[in-house]
Amino acid sequence: MRNRGIRLVTLAAFLTLLLVSGVLPKAASPVAARVADMPPLRALMHGPPYNIVLSNSYIGNTWRVEMVNEFKASCQMPPYKAVIKCSNYNATNTVSVQTQQMNNIISSRPDAIILNAASTTGLNGVVAKACQAGILVVSFDAVVTAPCALKVNTDQIAFGRTLASFLVKQLNGKGNVIMVTGLAGTSVDTDRNTGADQVFAATPGIKVVARYSGKWDSGEAQRATAAQLPSLGKVDGVWAQGGTDGVIRALLAAHRPFPIPVAGEAENGFRQYMLQYKSKGFKALSIGQPPYLVVVSLALAVQVLQGKHARKDITIPFPSVTSETVKEGLTTFKNLPANYFVDFTDSGPNATVILCSDAPRLGKPCPGALTVRLPK
Repeated sequence: MRNRGIRLVTLAAFLTLLLVSGVLPKAASPVAARVADMPPLRALMHGPPYNIVLSNSYIGNTWRVEMVNEFKASCQMPPYKAVIKCSNYNATNTVSVQTQQMNNIISSRPDAIILNAASTTGLNGVVAKACQAGILVVSFDAVVTAPCALKVNTDQIAFGRTLASFLVKQLNGKGNVIMVTGLAGTSVDTDRNTGADQVFAATPGIKVVARYSGKWDSGEAQRATAAQLPSLGKVDGVWAQGGTDGVIRALLAAHRPFPIPVAGEAENGFRQYMLQYKSKGFKALSIGQPPYLVVVSLALAVQVLQGKHARKDITIPFPSVTSETVKEGLTTFKNLPANYFVDFTDSGPNATVILCSDAPRLGKPCPGALTVRLPK
């Protein structure tokens, strides 16, 4: 007993020394605590090739099609094609359908699930089930709140706030604004609206005269705007999560005054309008929620499975273009469709990822190797 007491005292002294020296953490961070609670990954038992599955809640707009195609293309590009096997599933933007699909995916025992969710909270139960099975879950774009899932996204509240702040500045704090929202129930839609509402609530001169969903789709946004306009008076500015080019087409078809300040997404048609009306004083801001978020999620999953990256959330910057900086052949392309999201690739020396247009259009791999710049 005496020897045991001596050993305990010695052990306590040793641990105290490690704590003071900084070898042991003084207090666990929330992320560290979350990782500590996660079951071991099943992939650690076998190594590559890793089976990675994309579960996408909705395929009904151009952005989602581009995103899925980028996933398919990236899986076929080196260095990933040598270490992973990929498959993908699309739901109908309902929690029940995606939950059923997720259960089927879990039964197939993949190593990782890349998830674009139909609900912020509705899939938390099946996500927890996947984590308990040792499956790495990486949630991106429309993210879940399940603690065990890693999150990859831009700052969506800042997205909505930035667009709204641009309109407030262009309108000198006074005017009638229409808000074209996204897919209801997703975290992206909720956060973007929250950011915009914060700015507009703090600017009494701004009045939101219409608020309706464009479902992040140009055709849907055009139809919804056309239906709203007859009941509206003067419209001084547009805040649009997506389908921005469709909103502008509806304004022009209704012979409404244009150009007016527009803050919206990264549709090619929107940026072509920015070029077309630039000489007429068009003031516009185009911010992209890049489809390559799925590529970043894929890269994070692979690196975590290989033990090359910390098991933690990632926030990436979103590219933005104004009427002054828009440029043909770089941030907009006259040979691509109007509803095409042209932030399918990044640019510049610190680009997150560079992809050719065949990836989002056709799901085909680009020449050469794929390089993804992940935050550490």
